[in-house]
Amino acid sequence: MQRNFLLVLFTALALWVLTILGLSSIGNPTIVSAQTDPQGETQGSLIVLDPTGQPKAVCPLKHTTVKAQISGFLSRVNVTQKFENPFKEKIEAVYTFPLPQNAAVDDMTMVVGERTVRGKILRREEARAVYDAAKASGQVAGLLDQERPNVFTQSVANILPGEKVEITISYIETLQYENGTYEFVFPMVVGPRYIPGRPTRAHSTGFAPDTDRVPDASRITPRPVPAGMRVGHDISLDISIDAGVPIDVINSKTHQVDVSQADTRFAQVRLKNNAVIPNKDFILRYDVAGKAINDAVITHRSAKGGFFSLILQPPDHVRAEDVTPKELVFVLDTSGSMTGFPIEKAKETMKLALGNLYPADTFNLITFAGDTRVLFPDPVPATRENLSKAQAFLSQRSGEGGTEMMKAIQAALDPTDSQKHMRIVCFMTDGYVGNEMEIISEIQKHPNARVFAFGIGSSVNRFLLDRMAEEGRGEVEYVGLEDDGSVAARRFHERVRSPLLTDISIDWNGLPVADVYPKRIPDLFSAKPVVLSGRYTGAANGTLKLKGKMSGEDFVREIPVVLPDSEGQHDVLSSLWARNRIDDLMGQDYAGMQRGEMKPELKETITNLGIEYRLMTQFTSFVAVQEMIVTDGGQPRRIDVPIELPEGVSRAALPGDGDLKNSFGLRKFVGKADRKALARVRGSGAGGGVGSGRGSGTFGAQQATITTGPPPPASPTPLGLIDASRESLKVETPADKRRRELLTKVHPSIMAIVDRLKNNSGAPSTDEGKFVRDGKAEIQIWLNEKTPAALASLTALGFETVLDAKGSKLIIGRLPIEKLEKLVELKSVRYVSPQM
Repeated sequence: MQRNFLLVLFTALALWVLTILGLSSIGNPTIVSAQTDPQGETQGSLIVLDPTGQPKAVCPLKHTTVKAQISGFLSRVNVTQKFENPFKEKIEAVYTFPLPQNAAVDDMTMVVGERTVRGKILRREEARAVYDAAKASGQVAGLLDQERPNVFTQSVANILPGEKVEITISYIETLQYENGTYEFVFPMVVGPRYIPGRPTRAHSTGFAPDTDRVPDASRITPRPVPAGMRVGHDISLDISIDAGVPIDVINSKTHQVDVSQADTRFAQVRLKNNAVIPNKDFILRYDVAGKAINDAVITHRSAKGGFFSLILQPPDHVRAEDVTPKELVFVLDTSGSMTGFPIEKAKETMKLALGNLYPADTFNLITFAGDTRVLFPDPVPATRENLSKAQAFLSQRSGEGGTEMMKAIQAALDPTDSQKHMRIVCFMTDGYVGNEMEIISEIQKHPNARVFAFGIGSSVNRFLLDRMAEEGRGEVEYVGLEDDGSVAARRFHERVRSPLLTDISIDWNGLPVADVYPKRIPDLFSAKPVVLSGRYTGAANGTLKLKGKMSGEDFVREIPVVLPDSEGQHDVLSSLWARNRIDDLMGQDYAGMQRGEMKPELKETITNLGIEYRLMTQFTSFVAVQEMIVTDGGQPRRIDVPIELPEGVSRAALPGDGDLKNSFGLRKFVGKADRKALARVRGSGAGGGVGSGRGSGTFGAQQATITTGPPPPASPTPLGLIDASRESLKVETPADKRRRELLTKVHPSIMAIVDRLKNNSGAPSTDEGKFVRDGKAEIQIWLNEKTPAALASLTALGFETVLDAKGSKLIIGRLPIEKLEKLVELKSVRYVSPQM
């Protein structure tokens, strides 16, 4: 970091001297090359200096344009990212950004010059292979990966000097509705993530290394812009609203907007400033005439079958107070990312919620950061004395340390397993953790509790908080830094004391419907509609019954339904249904998904849904390759686009080490013991996989960089395997020599299968199960030359081609495992690796 600082300082001084001498342009900003660490790895801080030589901005992402069309409950959103290369060499731009957690991302296009290329949806590993092959052959290519349902990575390879590339991502989603108010949210920045677990290795340039509990940590922790600077890209939004009914009020507390209405039902909303810094979520709310909605059934029927969305209005609220004593546990996040406004807003809201407790209620207070603190050994009555102790306890809490949420989850929920009364747990947090799915999985283990979530801050982790409340059969509330905490506290009190409708079910009364989601309808705590997505197998007219409990009494409402034989409109319903089904499948194994070891049958079903319905998932990606443009060869320099700190997150509260001091600091996100472990990893030169180890800039730990070709002969396999085998060969036989030669052209997982079949011994390894299906290995083959003869030799072995990456020597496909030995013996084959 010292070297980086000196480099920037020297550059700034040099430009200052040139300016004085009249040798530098006065009117235009000067672009300085990316910062580089001592090992030569680009860290992604592309610095633009102003005419005085001071750091002004970073690039190469120039601008993001968001255009949304809202019709009733549905919105179609197009996000266009404009990349530009200001350097004299070609680059690869990599940008990590958020999208709404419930979005169904169903399209990607790339525009280079006057040519538009529509992205293809492929299995994630296949899309990566196509992208890498295109990058190696000099073609302009774009790759869109989903890291979390609300975190995505956009990579654009081979942007030529001075060239512009536009990537447009399209998604659909349903808007939130409550008591006459619609809400449209567009997230703008990925907040920092605390990463628990023991560091393993870093595969990307995020500020945190991968760990045993968050194996993709480096992909969800984009580096923030250095202190004193801002990102070089802005964002603009343009929203068209067709409400279908008169619109009363439109407002945004997060941003200044211009609103125009040519008609009472239609509105156009734009940001007042078209160059907004993307450092907080954009939230738009608008009220419509009347506070009640009508029941509605929207249908679509095509060759894929019939699909429907069912919108059921909530019942009128009956003010019958539930005075049953409740046990409430408040859990407050006091980690470093909550420093300042967020934690003060959380404490304000929590104090008001405590003040609304009934004398018969019991409560407790838990705070968590690097450790967990519990105020009382057991829940205590809401007396004045106990509430005073709670207020004093709260006043002593400040934001510092990591976000060890799992310990707090267990402390709050474990007692519910043996309790007969209802325990209500209220979490107040920004949700800035990397082990979201591990936390959600833990909540699923405690069905006796009700979990309410308060998201505090300007850019909170809505995926985590939504799912916490959903799995905990509670409600989620988002409190922005501009919001009134007392309003949120009153809503919480109302929801807890008098749920609107519980134990909800649908009696379909013989209608031909199937695969309806969500399978478990959540309880209603406010005037929100019940929204269901499903399929239907044939035309029908009938009546369904909405059932539930209201103030302890049975509630039933009959609703007429028409399922037509033909309906060409509303084709987005199939995508929304598929998105809901994918969410349901994810929920069946959150723990496995967190570890990167999801149950194979669930992973395969999700993958197939993504392919069939052209949707982004954890296992499918969009890739676009411009075949008409080939650059001058050679690998492009990788540029990681930095991000802004979310508004309200204090940089001063997040000290770090070395080059991370000004970018969240790993000290906050990785504990002292883990930093020692990371140092050991660095000292051992830990790498692995196919690729070359290079410094990542994260404590200098070795990074395994996936390349588009086979590894160099000096490092053909993960660290240690070759050396260990050679150490045991004091006298090398011809067979030993041949095996050593094979190890330079085949991945160890492939070689393990060959050895197992040859010796007829041992059980399949865990790795084998990741890429072998029905006796066939899914593999990548690099050829010495992609000639007709070489391809014919593969066909003769029974190789089934899945992807033939044009312009490269890579081919992807399947081969019976008993033919792997003959495959690696082929002279035309340079390297073979699994598709995992």
